[in-house]
Amino acid sequence: MKVILKDDVKDVGQIGDMVTVKDGYARNFLIPKGLAIEANPKNIRTLEHEKRKIQEMVRKAKTGAEELAAKIAATAVTIKAKAGEEEKLFGAVTAMDIAEALKNEGVEIDRKRIMLEEPIKRLGSYTVPVKIHPEVSAQLSVQVIAE
Repeated sequence: MKVILKDDVKDVGQIGDMVTVKDGYARNFLIPKGLAIEANPKNIRTLEHEKRKIQEMVRKAKTGAEELAAKIAATAVTIKAKAGEEEKLFGAVTAMDIAEALKNEGVEIDRKRIMLEEPIKRLGSYTVPVKIHPEVSAQLSVQVIAE
């Protein structure tokens, strides 16, 4: 039986794929769980329309991400932290601190998108990658100074 997948199904296919599966698997599992619909001419036309809508949404999301990346790349963040001898920080500067500093600069971004390999533990200038979209990332300049 040919079905159109409405969601990603492990070992079967990705969302929007038209696949051939056994009749029982389609009738008893995929269709009742809402993971697939039968591939008839009406559903195929609907799928094509949905694909166009999804492509447009993806294009808009990528354009928005590119604009945000340009804004982030043009922004330099300065974070004040208490430091001891040899410019070591008491504590560390984390992705949450960087996200808060970005928010104060007028750029809101989720801290999980800041790809900080490990917390910053010394004073100085750092370049931190920010992954905004699967295909778009930006480099943020972070300056850690003594309080």
